[in-house]
Amino acid sequence: MTGLRYVYAVCRPFKAPLQSQLTGVAGDPPRLLVHQGLVAVVSHVPERDFAEGPLHAHLEDLDWLSETARAHQGVIDALTVVTTPLPLRLATVFRDDSGVRTMLEAREADFGRTLDQLTGRVEWGVKVYVETEPPGEGGAPAEETAAKATSGRDYLRQRSSRVRAHEDLWQRAEEFASRLHESLSVFAEDSRLHPPQNAKLSGAAGRNVLNAAYLVSRAVSEEFVELVDRTKGEVPGMRVELTGPWAAYSFAGEKP
Repeated sequence: MTGLRYVYAVCRPFKAPLQSQLTGVAGDPPRLLVHQGLVAVVSHVPERDFAEGPLHAHLEDLDWLSETARAHQGVIDALTVVTTPLPLRLATVFRDDSGVRTMLEAREADFGRTLDQLTGRVEWGVKVYVETEPPGEGGAPAEETAAKATSGRDYLRQRSSRVRAHEDLWQRAEEFASRLHESLSVFAEDSRLHPPQNAKLSGAAGRNVLNAAYLVSRAVSEEFVELVDRTKGEVPGMRVELTGPWAAYSFAGEKP
């Protein structure tokens, strides 16, 4: 099959086979390109979509981008089952196999060091959300309490109470997130604190107060998961979400 070369990841040589029905971007099955102790996982993609001009236009098309990202991630997930991949950026494309080999040679030392750090390890994501807003007086919703104010003095007193309740809530949330991060970091070989997610963009309920990634040895991943599970429900109003195991995007020096 002719076409450009789409590169998903770089890894060390491995013997376990990939899923037999696995397809990648543009529906082409991934294959392994071995070069000097490294393996680039590649597939063919059409120039009409992945040459520089069309690709630039496609990256503005959210539907196309979403479909491509899902196919890309599907290959990375399959690789994570059988080896330790170093994921490359979405839509990393070269003219031919020779271009891929040139890239491997130019970055051989960096790839080698990073793979040494990642081998036998996976990434787990942990997020903490504040689910509830503080209630008003007597446990009623703040809006209902505010409606009962009969004077300016009542209104100011209720407003002051709500402010203190909000401050207490965020303080508890920050303390909980900090304790959790410290506990999880004991099991992790490295960690990354990402900016909190924007609720409007993520669609997740609540306010995100911890958005962290942890590089964890496969050997202790079960303990790590159990530790996260034990914290769920520990503090009322706090929701803990665990995702993974993933390829170590946050620690690979590459953006997905």
